[in-house]
Amino acid sequence: MLEGKNALITGGARGIGREIALVFARNGANVAFTDLVYDENARILEEELKHLGVRAKCYASNAAKFDETEETVNAVAAEFGRIDILVNNAGITKDTLLMRMTEEQWDAVITVNLKSVFNFTKAVQKYMLKQRSGSIINMSSVVGVSGNAGQSNYSASKAGIIGFTKSVAKELGSRNIRCNAIAPGFIMTEMTAKLPEDVRKQWTETIPLKRGGTPEDVANLTLFLASELSSYISGQVISVCGGMQT
Repeated sequence: MLEGKNALITGGARGIGREIALVFARNGANVAFTDLVYDENARILEEELKHLGVRAKCYASNAAKFDETEETVNAVAAEFGRIDILVNNAGITKDTLLMRMTEEQWDAVITVNLKSVFNFTKAVQKYMLKQRSGSIINMSSVVGVSGNAGQSNYSASKAGIIGFTKSVAKELGSRNIRCNAIAPGFIMTEMTAKLPEDVRKQWTETIPLKRGGTPEDVANLTLFLASELSSYISGQVISVCGGMQT
């Protein structure tokens, strides 16, 4: 589905980003991915992707830094020749009730989750504008749609991504550049695996499909939005939540 395409994935060394990289590679895409540091997780994924017969490279990059992001995107474009797909996946959480939330906790989440999307989209768009094609996929969340107690910073960042996505879709659509957002629900990752068993059970009981999602569930939708199968879909927010938002 992505034969000959070049994809750039932020926060790609683990969790959902890692699965997206693997699914893209299995479908023929060359994959550049970023992580804060080039560590063992990044090295292992890089090798896995290469074994799937595609070009792959990890770039150590702080997605929250504007200048660093531009340098990274320029390096990817020089190495791979073009950038057809951007997946803005980098993100963090610093959950606590608003009354206990510090300015640092607010600023850190907004900067990493929301500003990083601006940074990478702005840097990549110049290449996509020249190509007159591209697909930008931003990772939001169901709590960006509905909110969640104890996550006002995270919810605000993910809601901001939705507004940004819709605006970019309107700005760049005339150049055949699509922009969509994905809103995952309760996805079973390393982060959610650390939650107490009773909390995970409580979550799954509220989901109509009665299970948590997998990173592959999110990656499969990302693949669809990156491919030509979704060539007339732009400016949309699609939930991967097992019916939570129904």
